[in-house]
Amino acid sequence: MFLTIKAFVQNIWKIIYKILRYSIRALYLIRTVIINIFFIIFIMISVGIYLNLRDSSTSLSKYSALVLDLSGIIVDKPVTYSKFQKFSQHLLNTNRSNAKENSLFDIINILRQAKNDPHITGLILSLKNFYGSNQTSLEYIGKALREFKESGKPIYAISDYYNQSQYLLASYANKIYLTPHGFVDLRGISTNKLYYKSLLDNLKINTHIFRVGTYKSAVEPFIQDQMSDHVRHEETKLINRLWNQYLKIISINRNMTTQEIFPGINNILNELHQMQGDTAAYALKNKWIDEIASHSVIENTMKKIFGSNKQGTSFNAISMYDYNLVAPIKQNNQIAIICINGPIVDGPDIPGSIGGDTIAHKIRSARFDPEIKAIVVRVNSPGGSVNASELIRLELISVRDSGKPVVVSMGSIAASGGYWISTPANVIIASNSTITGSIGIFGIINTFEKSLDTIGIHSDGVNTSPISNISITTPLPTEYINMMQLYVNTSYHYFINTVAEYRCKTTEDIHKIAQGHVWLGYDAIKNGLIDNIGDLDDAINKAIELAHLKEYQLNWYEDKLNWIDVLIQQANKVIQTIIINLLNHYVSLTNFNNNIKINNSNILQFSWNDPKNCYALDLNYSEQL
Repeated sequence: MFLTIKAFVQNIWKIIYKILRYSIRALYLIRTVIINIFFIIFIMISVGIYLNLRDSSTSLSKYSALVLDLSGIIVDKPVTYSKFQKFSQHLLNTNRSNAKENSLFDIINILRQAKNDPHITGLILSLKNFYGSNQTSLEYIGKALREFKESGKPIYAISDYYNQSQYLLASYANKIYLTPHGFVDLRGISTNKLYYKSLLDNLKINTHIFRVGTYKSAVEPFIQDQMSDHVRHEETKLINRLWNQYLKIISINRNMTTQEIFPGINNILNELHQMQGDTAAYALKNKWIDEIASHSVIENTMKKIFGSNKQGTSFNAISMYDYNLVAPIKQNNQIAIICINGPIVDGPDIPGSIGGDTIAHKIRSARFDPEIKAIVVRVNSPGGSVNASELIRLELISVRDSGKPVVVSMGSIAASGGYWISTPANVIIASNSTITGSIGIFGIINTFEKSLDTIGIHSDGVNTSPISNISITTPLPTEYINMMQLYVNTSYHYFINTVAEYRCKTTEDIHKIAQGHVWLGYDAIKNGLIDNIGDLDDAINKAIELAHLKEYQLNWYEDKLNWIDVLIQQANKVIQTIIINLLNHYVSLTNFNNNIKINNSNILQFSWNDPKNCYALDLNYSEQL
């Protein structure tokens, strides 16, 4: 008996000993990992501070040219950025070619600060790695470029080739350079959508569409194999106006007629034949550019203008990514800038989309902040969930009712739900190139009962009412189909009544210009959907006027990442860079995004999560020129 107890105690002690031993080892491992993490963070911060101080010191050195070496695309709201992220970008060398998203407003601020910076005596547009942006954003940057040039500082554009986005910016330069084998790629504007009806039929997927509005074409890919005539007519008119606007800007900048800028593809082709396909010579002859020169010749010219750097390898210059913006002086009176950039979904933000709950929370925070005297909402969205759009709209109404003015600045697109959330604003401002309107509602539900039948899977059960078991594996009951159409009809009437109320028009007036019809800015102002043609500057000035402010500061309501999030993001960028570099040894991916564009591929990526399956969404737009 005694031996048994002794053995039992020994076993218990062994178990306790093992637990303690492994616990101590685990604690030691955790302590080591934590110490190492903090050590790495300390090194990163130290190096980042050193590089930042070095950048600050170089900012006082003798340089002359600011290089706008854009890499990637331009968006209103890029991935969240912080000072710590900038340090880690320096450390991990991901601040240049991996900067795939550039903030439109940062670019504007850089150009305007450089305009008044005595160390900056000129600007170089180096746009080879710039993939493109929407026309509205490019026009806004063009405005800042014109201000820079009017200050007396020259602008030079240098590249091996110019796509349409690059050339629009280059046209603002005092002089455009092109290398001997280069070209200017002016083609025009097009739309291209995929249609899925035959695919859905072949897969025996039942697509149930509920819509209101003659022009609500977002659902067409699901019910047709080609564009309908009325949508073709509307889109043709839309892209022709955008193209004419593009040519008008270039013609003004180059002091030429639009016909001289783009005489038609057949005339261009005939003349290229006569010049044996020399695209650079053609560009020079037709005054698209000012000079053909090799990189070494251009480099020497820039050295003469801006002087040589200390190493003598290039001209005095600083990249826009290394040019430090000076923080504004803090003011008590603030204007909140809230960006709604992307499709609107129900709930919080998800990658690639804007969550109604997230935006509503930001608006509510701005409303209760005593230092916020007005709100400017930057809308760059095709819309999305009706429920989420209404949640945002109600919050903006609360702001307006509180006495704080609300001004909406529309970006490249503020259509459907994007227009829905804009209606409560005291003033709505859009550019000539803004796509807006598309006042219409649709619902979409796919069921797979026929697909399952073909592979021998069948669904059966009992229920207390015809609509108690709505499932993708069973046919939609007639009662639910009627209910869905009622939801859509009710939402549409609510939409047009809301617009009529805030735009001081009758419901009949709005219905005539609604029904999903898309308008450009200068048509929207004629129809009373917006108040003024302008950009974010005009929206801010209007907010200042309405809030009766003499001094103010902009408060950008942006999400802040903690250091762990930043560390993970930067690690992902490094891994991504390594993979891309390895792939580039085998596959040429240069400008792949410019060669192949599927304008509404996001129709499948969009999160269809509205609780009533009702959407105010316009997916018939192109993100890039």
